[in-house]
Formats: sequence, C-alpha cells, structure tokens
Amino acid sequence: MMVVEEERSMEEGLLKLKNQNDTSHCRITACVILSTFVAVCGSFSFGVAVGYTSGAEIGIMQDMGLSIAEFSAFGSFSTLGAAVGALFSGKMAIMLGRRGTMWVSNILCITGWLSIAFAKDVLWLDFGRISSGIGIGLISYVVPVYIAEITPKHVRGTFTFSNQLLQNAGVSMVYFCGNFLDWRMMALLGALPCGIQAIGLFFVPESPRWLAKVGTEKELENSLLRLRGRDADISHEASEIQLMTRMVESDSKSSFSDLFQRKYRHTLVVGIGLMLIQQFSGSAAVISYASTIFRKAGFSVAIGSTMLGLFMIPKAMIGLILVDKWGRRPLLLTSACGMSITCMLLGLAFALQKMQLLPELTPVFTFICVTLYIATYAIGVGGLPWIFPINIKVTAGSLVTLASWSSSSIVTYAFNFLFEWSTQGTFYIFGAIGGGALLFIWLLVPETKGLSLEEIQISLTGQPDEISHM
Repeated sequence: MMVVEEERSMEEGLLKLKNQNDTSHCRITACVILSTFVAVCGSFSFGVAVGYTSGAEIGIMQDMGLSIAEFSAFGSFSTLGAAVGALFSGKMAIMLGRRGTMWVSNILCITGWLSIAFAKDVLWLDFGRISSGIGIGLISYVVPVYIAEITPKHVRGTFTFSNQLLQNAGVSMVYFCGNFLDWRMMALLGALPCGIQAIGLFFVPESPRWLAKVGTEKELENSLLRLRGRDADISHEASEIQLMTRMVESDSKSSFSDLFQRKYRHTLVVGIGLMLIQQFSGSAAVISYASTIFRKAGFSVAIGSTMLGLFMIPKAMIGLILVDKWGRRPLLLTSACGMSITCMLLGLAFALQKMQLLPELTPVFTFICVTLYIATYAIGVGGLPWIFPINIKVTAGSLVTLASWSSSSIVTYAFNFLFEWSTQGTFYIFGAIGGGALLFIWLLVPETKGLSLEEIQISLTGQPDEISHM
C-alpha cells in the first residue's frame, strides 16, 4: 500500500512539474548542438555500413573471388553482428554510460573497418564486418537514446531525426563515391567518423538521465547547466528527471520475464512491431542492394547510384523539418503507405519486364520507384521508431534493438536468393508487409509530439490520463 501511495505521489509531482514547464521552452544551446553532432558521427559510420555492399559489390566479388552466397553472407554479417551488439547495448549504456558505450562502439567499428580495408582473404572480410556490426548495434541504441536525453522536448524529434539524417549522409557517400573509389578506400572512409567521435566525446557532457540513475546529483546539475546554459533555471527539469528515475529504477533491475507485465505490453508491442515493420518491408534489401536492382532492371548502375547519392540528404531533410510540425503518427502512416505502393509498383515493373511489355520504360520506372521508396521510408519508418522511449526500460530497449537487427540480417541475407527466385514476387511480398504496417500503425501507435520522455513512458504504461493526450 505504501508503494502505491509513493508512486501516486511521484506521478502527481510529475504532473505539477509538467504544468510548470509548459509555460516556457528551453533554448537550444551550442553544447546541445555539439553533443548531437558528436553523437551522430557514429550514425554516419552506420550509414556507410548499410550502403557499403551496394557500392562495393562488384569490386569485392572480383578482387576476392566471392560467390553470391559468400557475398550475401558478408552483407548479412554486419546486421548479425549488430544483433549481438544489441543484446548488450542497454546494459552497457547503464554500466558505462552513454559516452562510454559510444567509445566501445568506436573501438569495434574502427577495428572492423580497418580489417575490411586491409583484408587478405574472406575471413578478414567477415571478421571486419562482424566487428563493425557489433559496434553499429551499440550505436543504433545509444545514439538516439543519448540525443533524446540531452535535448529539450520541444525539439527532441528534430534532433533525434538527425540520427537518420547522418545515416543517410553515410549511405549517400557510399553510393556517390562507389563510382570512383575502390572498396578498400571506402572502408577507410567508414572508420573516419568513428575517430572524430572518439575525440569529440571528451568535450561533451554525459546524459543527465544516466547521471540521475547512478546517483550523482551534482554531476546531473552540471550536465544540465552545460546543456541548457549556465544562467538557465534547471531546477524543474532536474526534479522531473530525478522523480522519473526513482519511478523506473526497479525496471532497470528487473528480469526478462518482467517485460511481459500488462503495463509494458503495449509499449513492447509497439516497439518491436515498428522495428519488424522497418526491416521486413524491405528497407535493408533496397538500400544495401540498390545497384543489384538497377542492374536487373537494365538501368545504369553508375547513374542510378550517383543520383541516389545526391538525393539521400535532401529527402532526409524533409522528415527532419516535418517531424515536430506534423507529429510522429501522421509521418509513420504516410511512410508505410508510400512504401507499400512503391513496392507494388516495383513488382509491376519487373512483371512487365518479364512479359517483355514496355521494355524501354521499365529501367526508368524502376529507378523512380526505388527513389520514392527510399524517400517515403526516410520520412517515417526509417527514423521515427527510435523516438519512442522504449529505451527507458533497459531490457526492453535491448530486445527491441535485437528485433530490428536480427530481422534485418534475415532480409539482407535472403534478398539475393529471393530476387533470383522472383524479381516481381520479392517486391509484392514487401508491399504486402507495408500494407500490414499501415494497419498496425493506425490501430496501435500513439502520437508523442510535445511530450517529454517521462510523460510518454507514463502514458504508454497506462498511468494518469492527464498526460496521455498524445
């Protein structure tokens, strides 16, 4: 009974703090911008890893004498390694802190990229891909968590979306540079942003929410003062963070079975569901093997890769601009709808090619559909699932990240074999999954625009209605 009363008291305290904070917004400081930039350097390396197989496919297969099966395995080892990293990402982020976890990811990524760049045989390639993959698994969890935890709530979506923006910049670089740089040089370029991040982490503060969790109140206040400005009144935000930390402290010590309590059911379903949608709708396959798709359709790989490379950053900017204006839910619905339609159209294009109908239009139509698919993916499904605060419960955050990477590994490995089986059938499958995603988002995914991480967590776990107006 005492526990219930204590939780109710803390919830009422959060509501009062929310009302006090609603009257003003924290300003965006240079420290927030610098900290976000340092964090998303890892996201850039993430993007290089995602697009690397598209730009390096021909060169690696020729130089190293790889078969389709060996290259498919090489491509999927990154996501397989990321799944391993995801298993430890949440606990590591608690034990070492957000910055410490990013340092570990830098060591793994740099080791992996150098192993690929100086590979003598397929074992070096695979080791490097797995090592960098484990680092990417850590990055995929800790970077969006860190950004979400340091930014003011009224711009949290925009700043968190910069994670997706820099991933796209990494993919763009691979697509563009793959036309004139060899695969070894591209691997070295993948290691460069990790080195920049490793240095930059010395100059940015630790997450105030992690500092609250480990009980260093003075360091929590110093971190908030650096992030909000030395003259800012951080008392309300510090109190809110401390209150919520005490409320969820038992969650960080809970067992895996505790995830399936009724109060976490909706959060877990939404988190895992969005990650499965993100991967099984074909995103990893289309981005990783764009050159294969262009080649099969008869479209110039050099032209297609260059134009996609030029298009990557502007299309990500659209989502970055819209996320805090439209909200997450409308963008997710628009994204799932667009992905489903473009996949169906891609299937139709390859079906017409097989029947030798309109052969002169198939290559251009395929390029347009691939471009639109990537654009619609980027504005919603590509980045927004990471904004939902499943990370507040560590075990759940690791489970969701694991679901994302393990499903991505399956899709990445299977795509080449599916494509050989049926070009049009592959995209019809992706399109059908996109249609199912639209229904899932419509029925289960709430809006989180304008809410702090603490408010979203309470609303998703069925706490007071006053803060569940998403």
